[in-house]
Amino acid sequence: MSRRARISPGEAGLPDGGARRRTPGLRREEVAVLAGVGVSWYQWLEQGRDITVSGQVLDSVSRVLKLTSAERRHLYVLAGLNPPVLQVAPGDRDKCDGLRRLIDAWMPFPAHIMDTYWNTVMYNDAAALVFGMSPEAVQNCLIAFFTDPIYRDRSPQWDRVACDVVAQFRAACSEHPGDDGFRAVVAEVLELSPEFAALWNRRDIRPGGQLQKQIRHPVVGVLHLESTQLRVPARPDLSIVLHTPLPGRDTAEKLEWLASPEGRRGLMYPVAG
Repeated sequence: MSRRARISPGEAGLPDGGARRRTPGLRREEVAVLAGVGVSWYQWLEQGRDITVSGQVLDSVSRVLKLTSAERRHLYVLAGLNPPVLQVAPGDRDKCDGLRRLIDAWMPFPAHIMDTYWNTVMYNDAAALVFGMSPEAVQNCLIAFFTDPIYRDRSPQWDRVACDVVAQFRAACSEHPGDDGFRAVVAEVLELSPEFAALWNRRDIRPGGQLQKQIRHPVVGVLHLESTQLRVPARPDLSIVLHTPLPGRDTAEKLEWLASPEGRRGLMYPVAG
């Protein structure tokens, strides 16, 4: 009702009614007509009665009431339906500046940001130093995992981690059924990597979150890290991946040295790992 009250007839393409209209916003019957549903049914919807509701009808109501993506999801939840994927609001598209500050503040530990399809959006200096991320490298994290020789050479537990990586990517795919972007990524890796194909056909699913890994760096030796995926509700199309040194190791000290001026000079003359 509150969202119906904020939409003027003119905004909905209707005559405003002038002084004859006693209350602001749209009337129930106007919303029903514009959404293509029965007036009584729409009244029952507002009253929260136990009625049959489809996603298509809710989308029509959402369109008439000009609901945001978050409000549309909330309407689905109220109706007892699986909510659609949250879309990025136009006013939130500039939040990448704040995310850049976040991963830069994570130094000297690696951090990067990837989109829905695991394409790298940005990374900090530590991610470049540890994982070899660069503008010239493969920008999709899944494709790079299975095809980048540098990353594979630096991962002594590659076989074990690969199982988790594929299971987590399948879980991400399941949130976007029928999405052509996911299909394109999977098709490309299937063509490039028989190992990926074998793991993909196992159909394992594991939620993204935390993953422990070892990285064999050519200068400082083995790094023991835990990666954590985080999401910002305002930017549901992005995931922040923060790498934290595992306790009881000397990984934190190694990362601090790598990011120091002395460490950066040492990278110019790497030794065999």
